[in-house]
Order: sequence, then C-alpha cells, then structure tokens
Amino acid sequence: MLERLVVLALIAMPGTALAQSTQCSPPARIERPDIEGPSAKEPRRILPIGSYTLALSWSPQYCSTAKGGRSALQCGGRNGRFGFTLHGLWPDGFGKKWPQYCRAADLVPRAVIRDNLCATPSVQLIQHEWAKHGTCMTSKPAQYFDRSRALYQSIRYPDMGALARTRNLTVGQFAQAFARANRGLKPDMLRVTTMRDNWLSEVWLCMDRAMKFARCPRHQGGAPVASYVRIAPR
Repeated sequence: MLERLVVLALIAMPGTALAQSTQCSPPARIERPDIEGPSAKEPRRILPIGSYTLALSWSPQYCSTAKGGRSALQCGGRNGRFGFTLHGLWPDGFGKKWPQYCRAADLVPRAVIRDNLCATPSVQLIQHEWAKHGTCMTSKPAQYFDRSRALYQSIRYPDMGALARTRNLTVGQFAQAFARANRGLKPDMLRVTTMRDNWLSEVWLCMDRAMKFARCPRHQGGAPVASYVRIAPR
C-alpha cells in the first residue's frame, strides 16, 4: 500500500526540467561526421507525412552500455551531465512505414552542430538525424534542428531520481508521471521503450501534423503498460 501511495505521489508532482542537461559546454573542436545515406537495409522512402515522433533517450542508461562508454562527449563528464537527450524528431507516415532519406544530405554545418550538442551530444547522431529524417521535412539543416530543439526544450519531466528509487514501477505508472508533467500530454500519447532487464531506454512522444501531442498509433510499439520499468540513476 505504501509503495502504491509513493507512486501516486510521484504522478501528481509538478514537472521539472532537471532531467535535461544540468551543465553542458560543447568542446572547442567539433569533429567532422561521416556522410550518411540510404542503403539496402535503410532505403530511400518518400511518403506523405501523417504525424511526428519526438524521441528522447535516457542518457544514464545509454552511458552504462559498452557503446555509451565510448562516447566521451555524452558520457565522459567533461562536457556535461545529461538526463534525457534528444534522439530526434521523426516524420511518420499514415501507416506502418515512414519517409526517410528523402534527398541527398550534405554535412551538417559545424555551427549548427555546435548549437545542438547540448541537446544531442553526438556529432554523428546529429548528421544521421538530418540525413534520415530532416531531409524529409526541410531543405535546411538549421530549420530542422531549430524545430527539434525547440520541442525538446519545451518538455518537462517528473522526478526521475524518485522514480528510479521506486520498486515495481510499471510502464503505465511511469507514463502517467511523465504525462502529468506536461500540459496536454496523456499517457496514451507516449511510448516507453526498454532494454534488456526492463531498463528504460527512450520515451517517444507522439504528435499530429501540427506537432501537437496526439494518441500514438497502435503499431508504434513500446513496452506493455503492465510491464515493469527500471531506471538507471544519474
């Protein structure tokens, strides 16, 4: 009973921005990313845009993995401490397929990369998001990332530290807490993705063509609401 009351209290708590980067300073030297484009596995796909997804990654979990351990910018601690980071703004289609790699993508200008490293602390991921998703929305990288960053910066978060300490936290309870922190967001307007052993990986926020929160389509997936979710502490 006490555990249930703790969860209900967390759901009712006002939102906080503390789950974003609490400190961030881009490096003096910005590395050059690799050009990315369509492949046999990830083909070019030009489709009408029916909705959008704003994908947010829980950085503490990513940094606990072998791949994350190699990311000095995001996980080394020299350039900042990160909570939720911006994976990307993704255009979706009207069904299970989505547009991607809509046009050839040049390198993202270094000034644009620098402006976005505190939201997406990976030079190559910034290049990837522009090539795969941004080219289907605009012809200018700055416009795509300005919109993505503005949406990311508008999101508020529940007390992730308290949620990380909550035993037997379900995906549904986490979704309620996250939704409660954001005006107009309901639990069925987000998807929670988890990794092995139910560790929180990402939160996907579903939006309509006007980029307002909307109910997620059934095919979008995510962890079942009744399953448990574990949150890596910051």
